[in-house]
Amino acid sequence: MTGMTSSARPLLNRRLAEFGTTIFAEMSALALKTGSINLGQGFPDTDGPEEVREAAVRALRDGRGNQYPPGPGVPELRTAIAAHQERRYGLSYDPDTEVLVTAGATEAIAAALLALVEPGDEVVAFEPYYDSYAACIAMAGGTRVPVTLRPHDDSFRLDLDELRAAVTDRTRLLLINTPHNPTGTVLTREELTAIAELAVERDLLVVTDEVYEHLVFDEAEHLPLATFPGMRERTVSIGSAGKTFSFTGWKVGWITAAPGLVSAVRSAKQFLTYVSSGPFQYAVAEALALPDSYFSAFREDMLAKRNLLANGLAEAGFGVFRTAGTYFITTDIGPLGETDGFAFCRALPERAGVVAIPNAVFYDHREAGAPFVRFAFCKRTEVLADAAERLRKAFTG
Repeated sequence: MTGMTSSARPLLNRRLAEFGTTIFAEMSALALKTGSINLGQGFPDTDGPEEVREAAVRALRDGRGNQYPPGPGVPELRTAIAAHQERRYGLSYDPDTEVLVTAGATEAIAAALLALVEPGDEVVAFEPYYDSYAACIAMAGGTRVPVTLRPHDDSFRLDLDELRAAVTDRTRLLLINTPHNPTGTVLTREELTAIAELAVERDLLVVTDEVYEHLVFDEAEHLPLATFPGMRERTVSIGSAGKTFSFTGWKVGWITAAPGLVSAVRSAKQFLTYVSSGPFQYAVAEALALPDSYFSAFREDMLAKRNLLANGLAEAGFGVFRTAGTYFITTDIGPLGETDGFAFCRALPERAGVVAIPNAVFYDHREAGAPFVRFAFCKRTEVLADAAERLRKAFTG
């Protein structure tokens, strides 16, 4: 016996055949191997508020969440999520029927797509897109239809005519991400109004990934699509504690939606993780009730870090796109005489001691993303300053 299967059929489900090891794993391994500063994967290098961490410790010690929590999430967290949506956006949700806690936003995306998409359905998503979108659409048997955000002046913009043209009689769902990873684009009121009108006109469901809702900069404003006319009953909104409170390892996310949508998503979610993150749910409930000063300070800190890294990248010769939201900066390597983001990123650790991610991994149309590279700035100030200096030395001498 060799231990090998005798079947000629590949082991991996054909729906997932195009998805190998993620670029994040490859680049993180390269960072470790070369001792480089890892600005590839988007996770902070410091923990969030001490009082939130202590709330988790307290829950553990008090025996809250150490066994299976309720399937929809602990009542305290569902109530806190509903209160957050009401306070920030004037959106009223019933904690019992319109809120569902998930294992991070990643599971929320997966459960929503598995619940709402059937084989043959088309899902329109903005390109470049977070890598799990493509995999989840594939697992659901759907067909992804990318609408490409294109460089315009110093940012990436949506072409509304292209979006309208992408919708067909087979379109089931729009998958919207704002603030947008990886480009840092924040959709405007005019753009969201047009998206809402299109969804109502064509009777489409919408899943909105809003995990960077508290990280918008300059004059940008986060406007949940569910607040627009006709959207409350057709929109599944996704949030995340990891991005807002810098506890990404806790994997606490959620959806808010009308009862029928929540029930559908829960039907899929219960066969994924069933439940998760018991004690952390109680801690996140307390985190969501933090005063506005926390969210303002968090945003201001990230803004300063954005500016630090953006200036360093510009001084090193990169073309730098303005990041209106998230904690990522997209750059153009064309001014450095480079055209291949993959080759550039694989060589960058040896060349500069810094790791980044090639944006092309987030595109179906790889050529459209070829010259773009993403850097994360959710790191300590001294780490970003070091990275900026390394890049300046590597490219300007």
